[in-house]
Amino acid sequence: MIYCGIDWAEKTHDVALVDDDGTLLAKRHITDDATGYKILLDLLAEHGDTEDTPIPVAIETSRGLLVAVLRTGKRQVYAINPMAAARYRDRHAVTRKKSDPGDALVLANILRTDMHAHRPLPQNSDLARAQQDAVWNRQQLANQLRSLLREYFPAALDAYLHWQNGLCRPETRVLLELAPTPSRAARLSLAQLRSALKHAGRQRGIDADAERIREVLRAEYAHQPPLVEDALGKQMLALLRQLNAACIAADQLAEAVEEAFPQHPDAEIILSFPGLGTQLGARILAEIGDDHTRFTTARGMKAYAGASPITRASGKKSSITRRWVKNDRLNHTGYLWAFAALTASTGAKAHYDRRREVGDWHAAAQRNLFNKMIGQLYHCLQKHILFDETLAFRTELPAAA
Repeated sequence: MIYCGIDWAEKTHDVALVDDDGTLLAKRHITDDATGYKILLDLLAEHGDTEDTPIPVAIETSRGLLVAVLRTGKRQVYAINPMAAARYRDRHAVTRKKSDPGDALVLANILRTDMHAHRPLPQNSDLARAQQDAVWNRQQLANQLRSLLREYFPAALDAYLHWQNGLCRPETRVLLELAPTPSRAARLSLAQLRSALKHAGRQRGIDADAERIREVLRAEYAHQPPLVEDALGKQMLALLRQLNAACIAADQLAEAVEEAFPQHPDAEIILSFPGLGTQLGARILAEIGDDHTRFTTARGMKAYAGASPITRASGKKSSITRRWVKNDRLNHTGYLWAFAALTASTGAKAHYDRRREVGDWHAAAQRNLFNKMIGQLYHCLQKHILFDETLAFRTELPAAA
């Protein structure tokens, strides 16, 4: 069997192919363009890469055009963590020397010796990941905007954070654009406020909100000097334009996920779980993939998600802690899933309450609930069955009743 390792870089890549004995069969330096990709595919084909017997490839990234080209067909691509690759490098040289061709050879040997210990990239769409990135970017910009408003316009926070997701709402963005400074905001009339709310899409409660906002904006606050206030207002408008673009991108990607995810064969199973809607369900699927043989046991999926604890033992000392090495995207989604399940499932709420009673903090109880539910998800996907709360929480339901 032949194994391929690719040391990835921004403009060029180093490729190495080894056989079962670790003999270097070929090495090549390619460019990061269509010509380089063709050279790579031709090199793989020369050494026996076919549609039925593709050569597995190890690379230190999971994204980019090179990875997309390699993932065509049935070829398995393994994204090796750079820290893991650095540890393997020490097996071949104790002098800590490093070179790009040498790293490519190390990656190929990782597959030759320990391919069973690594998981190939799942065959899925990056749409859910893009939507998650857009939401994170939107929140980051909203946090920056909030910090800036605290410096010179606290009345805006008092007036607009009254709404859920206050700074990201269309009403807030329209009003901030209309009056970027506290001096201009204090001069807004009820008619202007009503018009701005209608322009943002509000249909109910316009008069009450307009009166509430005017009272807050006209209350007494400390002010920056006029020139400083105007400068900060212009800075806020520049940041607001970025937030507007981030909000539009997040909404458009969410609509795309709403259209694409229900068409997947596993969507019905995933959506049958309490707390999982289209957006969270799509993020779960994007990380675990739709290859049901990717995880041999539920413990493997739990460890991948960072839900299961890890035991560290040395001599007479032993400690059980949460995992730090994990899929951060899946772990983040798991906390949201567990939190939403508390109100959507009686059994999940009873399980959470039981963990709190035995001494778990909120985050630990949520992580324990996520650990339990992702194991149930693995079982349902393997058996092709929908979630059944009476089977999933047999012990918790009587206690909750």
